Amino acid sequence: MIMAVMVCLCQMVRAQTATQNQSDLGIFNLPLFERAVRCIKYYEGWHDIKRNYPYIGWGHCVQSHEKFKKNLTLEQADSLLRSDLRKFCGMFRKYGKDSLLLAVLAYNVGPYKILGDKRFHKSRLLQKIERGERNIERDYADFCRWKGKVIASIRRRRNTELRLLYVP
Repeated sequence: MIMAVMVCLCQMVRAQTATQNQSDLGIFNLPLFERAVRCIKYYEGWHDIKRNYPYIGWGHCVQSHEKFKKNLTLEQADSLLRSDLRKFCGMFRKYGKDSLLLAVLAYNVGPYKILGDKRFHKSRLLQKIERGERNIERDYADFCRWKGKVIASIRRRRNTELRLLYVP
């Protein structure tokens, strides 16, 4: 009797592990753009218009010409996220296989932190990519600070983005 229970338990654990591993790998079967969308949704979470304005949906930053009075539907937010991500991909198009990775980063930190502007120098990450260097993991992961402090949850996000989207 005890042996039968042990065999059942082992089979259940094995089945759960197999199911877990298969679902974990499922995201790697998706196209890169879809991986990026799902990663952003996971880490951004839902932004309610009343509590999180000017951020709405899956982290869209409302622009001065946009007028949103109420919360978005999930479909509207998904469409807005994809539109924003395509816009950022276009901004970084000349960086080829790194354009999506840079677009995802820009969605979170803003393109000016990567490209540079009056307040910021061009990032080391972008400088390395422009020189053709491929050892960019550390420079990418360095975008994990808020008010100068390293934030563990942002570091986890960067590591996930690298695993999902970095093409060596």
